[in-house]
Amino acid sequence: MSALKIKKGDSVRVIAGKDKDKEGKVLIVNAKKSTVVVEGVNMITKHQKPASANQQGGIVNKEAPIDISNVMYLHKGKPTRIGFKVEGEGKDKKKVRVAKSTGETID
Repeated sequence: MSALKIKKGDSVRVIAGKDKDKEGKVLIVNAKKSTVVVEGVNMITKHQKPASANQQGGIVNKEAPIDISNVMYLHKGKPTRIGFKVEGEGKDKKKVRVAKSTGETID
């Protein structure tokens, strides 16, 4: 399996689906299913029974996973594709993410 280009904490924009053009922060990344949960995007209503964690129960709004191909990384407020580049030499080699639009390293 190849490395994922979106990580937890990244700012992303939704590029497809019912929430197109919404922006948010990535809360959860599921590499096996290649899905992400984005803050305030793909909201669903869930009926919960009363439990020790939620004494009241009732209807709860929460984010549902969205496919990772439907989100795009935001670099300086603009959506961009992400590539990888190896920096350093010898034992100091490090694989870093690179914004394709500007060529700048992300992390």
